[in-house]
Order: sequence, then structure tokens, then C-alpha cells
Amino acid sequence: MRILVARGRTWPNRRIPAGGRRGLATDRGILVAPGPRAQDTAMLKPSYPLYVANAAETPNTDLEVRDKYSGEVATRVAMADAATVERAIAAAVEAAPAMAALPPFRRQAVLEHCIARFRERAEELALALCIEAGKPIKDARGEVTRLIDTFRIAAEEAVRIEGQTVNLEISERGRGYRGIWKRVPIGPCSFITPFNFPLNLVAHKVAPAIAAGCPFVLKPAGKTPVGALIIAEVLAETDLPKGAFSIFACDNAVATPLVEDDRIKLLSFTGGLVGWDFKARAGRKKVTLELGGNAACIVDADQGGCLDHVVERLAFGAYYQSGQSCISVQRILAHADVYDALKEKLAAKIATFVAGDPKDEKTFIGPMIDEDAARRLEGWIESARKAGAKVVVGGGRKGNMLEATLLEDVPAHCELQRQEAFGPVALLQRFEDFDSALETANDSDFGLQAGVFTDSLDHAMRAWDRLQVGGVVVGDVPSFRMDNMPYGGVKDSGFGREGVKYAIEDMSEIRLLVIRS
Repeated sequence: MRILVARGRTWPNRRIPAGGRRGLATDRGILVAPGPRAQDTAMLKPSYPLYVANAAETPNTDLEVRDKYSGEVATRVAMADAATVERAIAAAVEAAPAMAALPPFRRQAVLEHCIARFRERAEELALALCIEAGKPIKDARGEVTRLIDTFRIAAEEAVRIEGQTVNLEISERGRGYRGIWKRVPIGPCSFITPFNFPLNLVAHKVAPAIAAGCPFVLKPAGKTPVGALIIAEVLAETDLPKGAFSIFACDNAVATPLVEDDRIKLLSFTGGLVGWDFKARAGRKKVTLELGGNAACIVDADQGGCLDHVVERLAFGAYYQSGQSCISVQRILAHADVYDALKEKLAAKIATFVAGDPKDEKTFIGPMIDEDAARRLEGWIESARKAGAKVVVGGGRKGNMLEATLLEDVPAHCELQRQEAFGPVALLQRFEDFDSALETANDSDFGLQAGVFTDSLDHAMRAWDRLQVGGVVVGDVPSFRMDNMPYGGVKDSGFGREGVKYAIEDMSEIRLLVIRS
């Protein structure tokens, strides 16, 4: 393997394909990864259909899906029109009784079929993800593993959706009455998913819906629809009732009924703050929202003896899949006693990142989803610098490739402190007192997850009590997630919880039976 290095902060004087990059300039040079690549044994098909009422249709091939690194068209996808959306919703409504009547063991069998097929097609799924999302191939394989995990958890939960008895004889008025309740499917659901986890965030909606017995209509992100359509292809192999699922890409305006139609009983949306507008327009249906964050991670004074481990985890949490995760480490609050050493070690670690083609096995930093996203974040970095922040590492951009960037002392009013960066950028800030660090972490409109590195049980419990987030992770970064845990946020991060068991609760309702004897 040949590593090309150019000193300084200039870009290499060579042709770079439009929309794609061969390397990144950093303070230490340019890291290029032309080594072993993911084998293109399962290249994308020339085109993919949409799915309505369990069946594939190809009314057109209007949507271009681009390789996020090369910028070239990788495949084409059928787009749904308004009539297609109407047919899908009507089919879901018609399928609701049959889905509700489907015995749990048959729902489980459908999910187990999916698990087996995903394992057989794992490398195809990973490569599709690598191409359409620009996710480094090792990370893409990890997401396929999570896809399988999520369906496996759903298969287990499908046969343990239970109820309980209720003692109604709490006074003389209840003598002779018995109460029993069970969970029943809520009915047709609509799902809208984002680009950054095109497999696993789809799985966290689709798998619990099948387990709960709910028909659904899914709109994946237009930039990354292929993974969802492969999932649809696998679902079409099963004996789910006709109308149980429809999966397609479509324009946002065409998708309006997925938000507003009263025949839909639950809307589950993962994405940006537009989710609040969806909630306002959703009418009487139940709504769950996961809208991102700007996660803080606190490094306590007692971490001086294990900074190498802390730095490894911070580097992963902040820059994994180019920071395009809603629980990416964005704000690092380090105690003054460890701040300088932490900064030095973290900067050195960042400088070792290999950036480039996500199909390369050695690549850690791949492209952002598009050039507009990279340009936005570059502008935020520059605004912070002008406001007095110091760029410790990185800051450069070429097309949709943004350098892994670390800043310190970013003023509180800057976008990088207030908004979700959703890219390979982290901020360093020192603190003197643990309680003040908790206050700083809470000084955010978001509240998804937070991380705390501390050896103090008192500090860990204080963080759990006081941090205004959906989850506190002690001893690791907020980017940690297992697919069976209750996952979701507060404040502008949304409400409702994913994690299959908890999603099933949202996708079902309690139905009570009272018997007078």
C-alpha cells in the first residue's frame, strides 16, 4: 500500500472525481487508503422497484441514487406518486384485521425468515449501505449485524406480548368483578426514516410492527432507499397478509398523507426538527419522534490514569461514520486536571484517521451525505473560529469530504454549541466543578443521551438524576446503543422510545375485559 503525504494544509495537486475524494489534508498530511477494498461481488442492481401491498412495481426509475464517494449514479429507484401512496394506505387499512389475527408464532416465523435471509445477503446489504450512504465498509457490516439483532429481538418479543389480571375488588362496589387486559395492535402505521442508518433505523420500525401485528407504510430517505427496498424484497418472500407492508421512496409533498391521513393510527418519524411540524399536522394519531441531539460527554477529574481508553472511546463516538449519528459525541467537557493531556492525546488520535473511499477496509472517515451538509458544517466551524474558538485539528473541506475536526472554547451562542452538527466535528471545553459540568451539559435544547467518564459512584448517580436526557451512559460515550434498550430523548430530541419491546408498546393498545361473576 502506498501512502501519499503532503505537508501543510494544502490539497493534493491531482484530479479528484466529482463528488468523491481520494484523501484528506490534515495538519499531519494527507491520508489515502488505496489498500484492500470490499469485493464488489454483490454490486447494486441497475434499478429497484417500489413495493405496494407486498408486491414489487416498477412504474418508473426516476430516482437516481448516487455513490456518495464517487458522485456517480449507482442505481435507480422507482418513485411513488400520490395514487400509489393512497393505494398503500388503503391496503394497510384492509390488511389490519388479518395482521391482528396473525398468531404470534407466525409473526415470529416471518421475522426469523428475514433474519436468515439477511445473514445470507449480509455482504450485499453492507456494500449497498457503503455505496448509497458513504458509510465505511467496516461500519456498514456492523449495521447489518444490528439489523439482524433487531429482527432477532423482535422475533423473541413477538411471542411474549402479554397482559395481566387486575384486582377490581378494591371496594364493596367491585365485589364479584374480575379484570383482565391484553395488548392489541394499534392498526396501520406510517414510518419515515432518515439517511444515516438506512438499515437499522428501518429495522427499528418494521420489526416491531410485524411483531405487534401492525400493517405499515414506510418512506425511507430519498438519498438512501436501497437498503429498505432490499428489506422489502425479503418481506415479499413471506406469507404476510396482502397489504401488510408497502415500502417506497417518494417526494415529501406526495408523502403528506403518511402524516395527515386519519386512517393511519401511528406515525413514527426519525429525522430533523421538521418532526414537530409533522406532529402538529398528524391529527388524532399517535406520534413518536426521534429528532437528534448534540450529545455531551463529561470526563471527570479522576480519569487521568485511563485517558488512553477515554480518548479511544471519544474518538470513536465523535467520528464514527463521519459523525453522522444523532448520539455522536459533539460536546466534550473535560475537568481542568485532565484537559491538556486529553486534548493532546485526542488531537494525535484524530491525526491518524484514514479518510477516503468507504469501500476501502482501512477507511475510518468517509464522505458526508452530500456537499451541502459538508458546506453547512464548514460554515459553522468558520463562524465559531471568528467568534474566538480555536481549531485544534482539521477544519478543511473538499466537496462532501470534511476533515475530522476538533475545536476548543467554542462560545455558547455558536451553532456548534446550540445545534446538531451531524458531521465529524467535536468541541472541547474545560470545567472545574462537576455540578457545573452537569449544568453545561443541560444547556441545550436537545436531550437524547449523555456520557460520563467517572470512577465516582456519587457523580454517576448525580448525573443520572440531573442530566436532562433520555439516557445516561456511565463509563462510555453517549454513542453507545444496544437494540433492546429503551432509546429516545426529551426536549427537542423528541418523545417515545425505540428498542423493540418499547416500540411494540407504542404500536399496541390495552384492551380491558371485565367479567362479573
